[in-house]
Formats: sequence, structure tokens, C-alpha cells
Amino acid sequence: MDIGIVGLPNVGKSTLFNALTGAAAAASNFPFTTIDPNVGIVPLPDSRLTVLGDMFKSEKVTPGGIKFVDIAGLVKGASQGEGLGNKFLSHIRAVDAIAHVVRCFEDPEVVNVLGALNPGEAADIIETELLLADLQQAEKALDKLQGPARSGEKKAKEKLELMESLVKGFREGRSARSQNVPADVQLEQGFLTGKPVLYVANTDEKGPEPKMLAALEARAKAENARVVPLCAKIEAEIVQLPEEERASYYESAGIGTPGLAALATAGKDLLGLISFFTAGPQETRAWVIPRGTRAVKAAGKIHTDIERGFIRAELYKYEDLVRLGSYKALQEKGLVSIEGKDYEMKDGDVVYFRFNV
Repeated sequence: MDIGIVGLPNVGKSTLFNALTGAAAAASNFPFTTIDPNVGIVPLPDSRLTVLGDMFKSEKVTPGGIKFVDIAGLVKGASQGEGLGNKFLSHIRAVDAIAHVVRCFEDPEVVNVLGALNPGEAADIIETELLLADLQQAEKALDKLQGPARSGEKKAKEKLELMESLVKGFREGRSARSQNVPADVQLEQGFLTGKPVLYVANTDEKGPEPKMLAALEARAKAENARVVPLCAKIEAEIVQLPEEERASYYESAGIGTPGLAALATAGKDLLGLISFFTAGPQETRAWVIPRGTRAVKAAGKIHTDIERGFIRAELYKYEDLVRLGSYKALQEKGLVSIEGKDYEMKDGDVVYFRFNV
């Protein structure tokens, strides 16, 4: 599952992507530098990993990751093909969720495509383009349903009524999220405004300006979305430092919670993901899976052979291990459980999969 980083040109998307991945994605004043999406796996901060690694004296500790896709800047008219719009919209259609970066900083050296700094207007432009693309998608689906519905197919009639309602809603400026599109229809149509969204307020080094942030937060609240304020420029600089120096840099910059950590965690929540762990002397590792994943599919996340030859899962809770202090104590208390293929994995499960191929 992945999150697409979207926004107008020159709002700091590629700078944010550089910070998230440490990659050298091109960041330029030219609006269409990033035509093909850059893809990166962003490490997900999790303090439980460090604790497990210490307890098992692991040689290696590996965090889970979330995939972020840097998508080139959308412009007004993208739904009509402006600014390579069709290609960019197809990239957004391919992701599972959206991180909408909004410019909340003044910088005369970085061209502002709107002229004046207006986070609300910037967010409106992107939302409008996505709505127009969804309207086109719904109208096409509506045309295809006309024939089957006229021939008396019950399901086609029901879908036709739903699509007529959605078309009306899109024309009125209502997103697919606000129209509560059924999950199966959203999966089939891939409406852009039906994807989960969070907003990234990209500020300057001084931090978020209250008035700008308030406008964005009000908008997000109406959509039941989150706003993550951060300075992509600072985050991109810090990520180039040795890891042991980063904490002191954040402190000197007056940043309590690193913006990247907050964004990665918000992304995990947005996608509905959980983490389970495998732990031992060689490696302690976090694995990120969708909430509701069964044990056999979680095993396949590690290796397809483990899924194919799945026998059972031996697992316990991270919290129980920390509370009791050892695997032996867990066994004595009967807190190590044996689970089959259909067990629904929980966040914080520490597991060993038995398999045979």
C-alpha cells in the first residue's frame, strides 16, 4: 500500500520526498521536473523495535516501512490535460491514499504559481481537479450502465441509480468521501476524492503561521482528515546528518517532534496499517500489514514459502514480554498462544511462524 504526495508545483513535494527517503529526487523551480513518480520506502519509527532488539541482543534491527510516491505538481486544468495532467492523475489513481502538501511559507526565490500565498485556495485547486476527474469517471460509468439497466438487469439498475447520485454530488462539489461511496464501488472506480487524505502544511524555519494553519485545519476537520505541520527544508537537511547528531539538531531548531516521524505515523494510520514483529539474536524486524490481515497472509509478507507451507503461528504480545521480562516467563504464565491460518494479526504481536515446504 502506498501514499501519493500531491500538490501544486513548487510547494515542496520533492523536498519532502528527499527528506522522507534520503533520496536525491530532483527538486527544482521548474514545475514539471518530476514527471515519472519517484517511489521510496520510508522507515516507520517504532520505539518497540529498540526495546525488542535490546532484549534479544539482536545483531540487526529493521524497521517497517511505508511506500511514498512523489507525484509531479498538478496545475489548474489538470483534469482537462493541462500541465501533463492526465498522466499525473493516473499516478494518483494508482496510489491508496493521498498526502496533500500545501505551501505555507514565503520565499521569493521559489516561484509561487498562485502569486499570493493562500493555503485554502491551493487546496481548493487540487480538490477541484480531482473532483472534475471523478465526475468524468462517473459519467463514463453511467453511460456504460444505461444499456444493461434498460434491459432490466436488477444490479445494473441499482448501480445506475447510485452513479446518478454520485454524478450529481460531484457536480455540486461533494467528494466521494463525503458521499460515502460503497467500498466495492470505490474499489472498482478508484475515485480520487474517495481516497483517504491527510494534509502536510509545509512551513518555513519559523514554524507554522497560526492563521494559515487554522484555515487548513478547519478544512481538514470537515473531511475528518489530519494536518501534519513540518518544514520540509529543515527535515531534508537533518536527514543528511549522521543519525547520532539528528536529535541535537532538532533540539537546536526548537522542534519537539520530528515532522517526518509524525508524517510516517500519520501515514500508517491513514492506510489502516498495523505492525507485527519477528525477534531473535540475528534480527529483530517490524512488518507492516493492513489491519485485519490473517496469520497465513502475514507469513507471506516475510516469504512466500512460509505462507505456502504454513503450519502454525506461535505468538505473544509485546506488552506482555516487556511486563514479564522474558520468553520463559511468558510460557510459565501461559501467554504464548498457538494460532492457525485464520488468526487475525494484532498490532504488537511478536510471532514465530512454523512452516514446512
